[in-house]
Amino acid sequence: MDKELKKIAKALEAQGFETRISKRGHMIVSHDGRIVATFSGTASDWRSMRNSIADARRAGFKWPPER
Repeated sequence: MDKELKKIAKALEAQGFETRISKRGHMIVSHDGRIVATFSGTASDWRSMRNSIADARRAGFKWPPER
């Protein structure tokens, strides 16, 4: 998991989301028992991180976090 993904995981957990790493290295994000986003461990497409953040934002995730 790279540094940016670790920052996102920390922010997700601080906002009440659950995160776990799958056997294949993907970070699976759930909220209230349902999966809301999946982040690739090693993304081959530059849009995959943005698309996963967009999925999490639709479920109520605030990114970037307010200071």
